[in-house]
This record gives sequence, C-alpha cells and structure tokens, in this order.
Amino acid sequence: MDFYGKDFLKILDFSEEELRYFLAVAKKFKEMKRSGQNHKYFPDKNIVILFEKTSTRTRCSFEVAGYDLGMGVTYLDSSGSQMGHKESIADTARVLTRFYDGIEFRGFKQETVDELAKYATVPVWNGLTDECHPTQVLADFMTIEEHFGHLEGLTLAFVGDARNNVANSLMVMSAKMGVNFISCGPKELSPEDKLVSECREIAEKNGCTITVTDNLNELNGKADAIYADVWLSMGEDKEKWGERIQLLKPYQVNMELMNQAKPTTVFLHALPSFHDLNTSIARDVNEKFNIAEMEVTNEVFESERSLVFDEAENRMHTIKAVMYLTLHKEEE
Repeated sequence: MDFYGKDFLKILDFSEEELRYFLAVAKKFKEMKRSGQNHKYFPDKNIVILFEKTSTRTRCSFEVAGYDLGMGVTYLDSSGSQMGHKESIADTARVLTRFYDGIEFRGFKQETVDELAKYATVPVWNGLTDECHPTQVLADFMTIEEHFGHLEGLTLAFVGDARNNVANSLMVMSAKMGVNFISCGPKELSPEDKLVSECREIAEKNGCTITVTDNLNELNGKADAIYADVWLSMGEDKEKWGERIQLLKPYQVNMELMNQAKPTTVFLHALPSFHDLNTSIARDVNEKFNIAEMEVTNEVFESERSLVFDEAENRMHTIKAVMYLTLHKEEE
C-alpha cells in the first residue's frame, strides 16, 4: 500500500485494509524497538511538531518515534510560533514546508489541521483536535488486539462524554475494524447523528453494530473493553465544571461496572486520568465539588485489568508507523 506523501488527519479517511496495515507496521516497529534493532531509516529528514494544546504522551511519542527513525525533531508550542497570531495558518504551512519533511499538529480546531494540510506539500499528521484523535485510537486498537489476540467480534464501550474527540474516533475505528461499539453517556452529550449514521453504514458492511444509549445496563455481559476519558478537558469553561461533574458522575467507571460487563473486561483510557488526588487540578476539583475520583476509580485504574500504560507505549509505535509509511517512498 502506498501512503507516501499522504496526510493523516482522521480515521474516516482510510479504508479497513489501510488501517490494518498501519497496525501491522506498528507491531513490527514495536518488535524492533524491544529487540534493539536499528531502524534509523530517515537520517536526512526533519519534522516539526506544533502544539497549541500541551501533552505528555503525544509530544514524547512523536519525538522519540522521530529520533528512532533517525530524524531531527523541532518542537514548537504557542509561545514559539506565530501561527494564527502574526502569521496565517496557510503561510505557516508554506514556510514550514520549505524546512521540514513532515508536520504534526495538536490543537483545538479540526479546521486548523485541515488548513495546514491544504497548504503544506509534505505530510501533515493530526496529534489531536476537537473532533478527532486518530493517533490515539490506533494505539488503543493495537492494545486491544494484543490483549485479546483479535479485534473482530469484540465489543468496546465508551462511557462518559460520548461526543468528544476520542469517542468519535473510537466509534469510527470500531466500525472499520468489525468491533461492536457502545456509546454510553448522558443524552445531552451524545455523538452527532450524522457521524453515528455514517458509522452504522460502515459497521453494517463489516458485521458489527453501533449502539448509542444513556443506559449503563447496555454494557452488562457485553463489553470486552470499557473506555473512559477525562470529564474536564479541551479548554472546558471552569464555570461549567460543577454542571459537567454532576451530569457525568453516574457514568464513573468503577469495579462494579467492570464486573457487570464481563469478568474479563479490560479498562482503557487516553490519559491523563483523574483517578486520585495526586494532581493540583484533582485537588482543586475535590475541594470545590467534593469528588476524589472522577471518570474512573483508582481501584479500576490500578488493577490488572487496566491497560492504560500499554496504550501509552503503543502511541509511540503507531505514530512511528504513520510517519514511516507517509515519508517512505518505494523504489520503482
């Protein structure tokens, strides 16, 4: 499959076969990393990673993946770039194209990464936007497949704010991979009808289902994996924190919910997670709203059924696969 020069903006852009190929290449890179095999294929290339929104895993994954592939990596955050301030997105894309062989963007608006891709003549990779988190879900599905040995026929449930970027991308990826998907959260935070309809059409072709519900009982005896994400993110207005917590509190992932699903159900999370009081934000929220654990309890997070740190590692391997495949030109 030829991905040379292509952008990686959202899961919907790729076929089932292409997504499986990304996962297969990521698996090979993981084996190479674990065995210490040199894979510095691009010693003459440089990439830039643009961050409007900070992240531990995304930055480290792109940087280490880039270094492992032999590339130079430049990190630019909002204080180190004029993008959107003194310089338009279009002009930024055209300037960076003259210096770099690939551009990663992590920020607030899908429109921004789309515009970067429109004007750049090198591959652009989406590290996260308000609509999509494609590199995260590649790592999620790599982790699920590693654990269960397959994907087809499994059931993945997302519990919480089911309209967010991670939930959207998980729903699309599930439909593409033949995984039954349950979107479970308050009706006020349901995914968009248009995306649900599109995913159901894809799912029907691949022998799986898409369920949207506000009833946690839909998970009973069904979910092989339960996925949660933070309740307070993406610049959420602090004035609405209390309202959101009350709305999402019934959807906290605890061990009772895990056990009601299946005894073998595993837990997934994109991280960071508010599962204890060991962060300043968590302590602040606890002081104001009297809640010590938010989207997941510490019992679940720290249990053997939690695969969150496997997911975090797999970000590096899947991102490496994306960069390699879009930068590697097959010899004619």
